[in-house]
Amino acid sequence: MEPNWSDNQPIYRQLRDRVVAMILEGTLKAGDPLPSVRSVAADYQINPLTVLKGYQALVEEELVEKRRGLGMFVKDGAQRLLMKSERELFLKTDWPLIVQRIMRLDLEVKELLKSVDDGKRSKS
Repeated sequence: MEPNWSDNQPIYRQLRDRVVAMILEGTLKAGDPLPSVRSVAADYQINPLTVLKGYQALVEEELVEKRRGLGMFVKDGAQRLLMKSERELFLKTDWPLIVQRIMRLDLEVKELLKSVDDGKRSKS
């Protein structure tokens, strides 16, 4: 996880979003433990209650589960559930803005696809 925090959003929400990104990327898989509240608080110099609040949001979203005395673990199906909800969110909020910008800039589909292909080749 990145130690830099933005002023745009509460830290607990940013922490939640970082764990979500780790689940989506496969860094955290079903059954994997989340880092302990104490270790995250110490590593990033934030209040343990802030970490707990971020983790609690993940529990409420049914992405992680508490195991008494053991910690919190990524639930089976969390990545699939997240992928579905994140895709829906992208299509409802981000995509319409992107389409508007594409149209405003009069970009062609071929041009956009070429830029994606060029980006893939530069990573190889």
